[in-house]
Amino acid sequence: MFGRREVDVMILPGSVDNIAELAHLHQEGFRRGWTEDEMIALMEKPENIFLVAKVVGKPKLPIVGFNIMRETAEEAEILSIAVDPAWRGRDIGERLMREAINRLLADRVPALLLEVDENNLGAVRLYEKLGFKQVGSRPGYYRAVDPVAGSVQRSSALVMRLDLG
Repeated sequence: MFGRREVDVMILPGSVDNIAELAHLHQEGFRRGWTEDEMIALMEKPENIFLVAKVVGKPKLPIVGFNIMRETAEEAEILSIAVDPAWRGRDIGERLMREAINRLLADRVPALLLEVDENNLGAVRLYEKLGFKQVGSRPGYYRAVDPVAGSVQRSSALVMRLDLG
């Protein structure tokens, strides 16, 4: 076996005790990562749900992934989801998404929305596997600088929706 080995993770509610780890993971995963203060402000809103992935049997290991969503009676939205780069390819993102979906089903929320960079093919494939359909796009929404050429590249945000019933 040359692929990454599976890892057993538990998905738990995030708490203020996780803020530093959440901010660190977000800054590693995104061009403009959220600060601890921004994370705290999100966590203080009761409609926002934080889920964190921890490796079973390794309590001293930091969080290996998170999923932050906003839930209302009409719909929910993934605000941000990330997996530590060292732990990618082990289905942690899928586990975080499935837990979110299960919670929304239990709460009878009819739909889940998210936006994803069209160039993030792994994430797009995961969302399609989970049943999401593209319902729109935001052309030129994401911006990246080519480190060699120094040129700015723009890509679209795909707006995706999962109907939950």
